[in-house]
Amino acid sequence: MGDIWKNKRVTVMGLGRFGGGVGAVRWLADQGANVTVTDTAPEDALRDSLAQIDDREVALHLGGHQESDFQGVDAVVVSPAVPQSSPYLVIARRSGVEITSEMNLFAQRCPARCVGVTGSVGKSTVTAMIGHILSQTLPAPRRVWVGGNIGRSLLGDLTDISADDVVVLELSSFQLEVLPAIRWSPHIALITNVAPNHLDRHGTFAAYLAAKLNIVRFQDPARDAIIIHDDPELQRHFDLLFGDLAGIWRYSLCDDVPTARMQSTSAVESVDKHLSWLKLDLTVPGSHNRTNAAAALTVANLLDVPADDSVAALRSFEALPHRLQHVGEIDGVVYYNDSKSTTPEAALTAIRAIERPLLVILGGYDKGVDLSELARTAAPLIRYAACIGQTGESLAKQIGAVNRQADYHKSLDAAVAACRSRARTGDAILLSPACASFGQFRDYRARGEAFIQLVGATP
Repeated sequence: MGDIWKNKRVTVMGLGRFGGGVGAVRWLADQGANVTVTDTAPEDALRDSLAQIDDREVALHLGGHQESDFQGVDAVVVSPAVPQSSPYLVIARRSGVEITSEMNLFAQRCPARCVGVTGSVGKSTVTAMIGHILSQTLPAPRRVWVGGNIGRSLLGDLTDISADDVVVLELSSFQLEVLPAIRWSPHIALITNVAPNHLDRHGTFAAYLAAKLNIVRFQDPARDAIIIHDDPELQRHFDLLFGDLAGIWRYSLCDDVPTARMQSTSAVESVDKHLSWLKLDLTVPGSHNRTNAAAALTVANLLDVPADDSVAALRSFEALPHRLQHVGEIDGVVYYNDSKSTTPEAALTAIRAIERPLLVILGGYDKGVDLSELARTAAPLIRYAACIGQTGESLAKQIGAVNRQADYHKSLDAAVAACRSRARTGDAILLSPACASFGQFRDYRARGEAFIQLVGATP
């Protein structure tokens, strides 16, 4: 696309405390654009992100937005964290200004075959598993690049990415929400599952689901493979949108063995043949991670990676930080950090994965999601619940109503102390909040790091 950005006036809306907009700012500046960065956060809060762009000539409008930055400019590159209903984006649309995103900029220019992964639960782990397999099995000079909602922006790597490489992208509902603007879907699309989430942003489950399904909306079934979880409810929604699409692959667990299958497809029969005898020895706990492994192995098969090689690579995969991360064992009690758990489904998955008597820390920011089913289902599986955050009091009452001991605690410190005082040798203490961290921590990473530090503290 040449130097179409040279001398163009571009507003980057949302630099982010953790550098969400850094990649776009650096890339646009390198293309010769006149970049203005605007963010509602003040300079002090953005110090780390600003340090990453201090070698680029950009204008900074921080601590709030200015209408002039959304009028009379050539484009607005908006952070996924900014809702499309923002009044400043309304101003831009009325002014005829192009609105795009870092992911859209990358997708339009990426020369490599792309694997896209989305879902309410498991998308980060599956993305990382696929990247782990491919990084160990792709023959040189082919390379694998992992990015999107996980890791860093890949915009700056475009000059190094070749057509023979493979790009693996974790795609959030926020990123997928704006993809239709460029009519793009990845070559291989994987949906792990879809359950109500981010309703405070999307408003309804239907809108959230529609955003997720953008991952396959513009695929060519004659060319591209579509992978979805073998989930009847998700299949129903998929069929309503797309009908009988021949290129649908399904992955599942059969007798605890990951398999991939598709009618009348010898390639998948080959996967079944190689995996039918296999009992995966994963370092990450839980049957859900065996399902994640099945998804990753299916993608590797579609990319012509021999099954035995994929399995060998996957055996060395370790849990991502804050995703059922084994923190350590103290006095016979094992601690797990699952701070990335921000939905009821994620918390239940983690609770079911731990094969020990369990004390769990639940609760956090109220995203408007119904937590009653979480309370009813989790209660029989746990020995004690320490509940925190905006949802903590309600969760404690609901779990207590199912005759399980649960208390509300005003801080994570108090919750960890309460669990520690009740734990016995052979127990596990799990942080899996089922809620976002806002109001108590800047994000789930900070919450997880705080938990790790508390675990290491002297009782």
